[in-house]
Amino acid sequence: MRAYTTREAAELLGISPSQIRSFARQQFVLPIRAARGHFRFSFQDLVLLRTAKELVLAGLDSRRIWRALRTLQDQLPTGRPLSSVKVLTQADQVLVREHNTVWEVESGQTILDFKIDELAEKVAPLVKASAPIARQQATTSDEWFEIALEFDQVGEKEDALAAYRETLSLDSTHVNARINLGRLLHNERSYQQAENLYREALKIDPTNSIAAFNLGVVLEDQSSIHEAIELYLHTLSLDPELPDVHYNLARLYENQGNQKAAIRHFSKFKLLSGYRDNQT
Repeated sequence: MRAYTTREAAELLGISPSQIRSFARQQFVLPIRAARGHFRFSFQDLVLLRTAKELVLAGLDSRRIWRALRTLQDQLPTGRPLSSVKVLTQADQVLVREHNTVWEVESGQTILDFKIDELAEKVAPLVKASAPIARQQATTSDEWFEIALEFDQVGEKEDALAAYRETLSLDSTHVNARINLGRLLHNERSYQQAENLYREALKIDPTNSIAAFNLGVVLEDQSSIHEAIELYLHTLSLDPELPDVHYNLARLYENQGNQKAAIRHFSKFKLLSGYRDNQT
């Protein structure tokens, strides 16, 4: 099978060689190395590199991209033509379109064969149509939370934000509403507001590992690396079996030159996530 150099891959995909090397270092792909250590990419690697480019442009973070690409790599037959697959994002899903078939990467489930943007066009109006009745009938925080979840799931961010806030106006101790509201604001890069919501959620429920992990991520996104590491370690004290936490710690420790800690956490990540090193 033909092996492509970094420069050849960059020319084929319209990505800079430095970005190709960055994708490889982040293990979005697992290329072989030539005798002098240069990367050599397979045809399947090119598919994954193109996918990584699309997901970066869609605004997904490196943790989500890594998970999606590992799953996609397992599902794609070797040698799949570059032109046959298109990866897109819809709300919180990573979707693959091939000819007239659409399937979700992380679950492997096939979705009805219409265009990705038609998913929102078909589902969102149904949610919006039922919203006025639901709002009139909603009297409790849990009912408003369910309304917020429906809007959240179809990508109607403004309505979801409003419904999560209404949930909190009725019950300021609703931890999941704080976490989800924080996540939406976090995705919009309203980092300080998201951080405050995650901290408040932890005050209400100090054992909530998701709030702790999300707080670590938002701190990392604000370049508060030492504090992020402390939060990730605290998250592991609450739930030591969360693979993403080990992955984030491995990255940060590697960046700091602490190879021993990086290897320890990456080994744990591989064990928990079922990661397979297929570079051989």
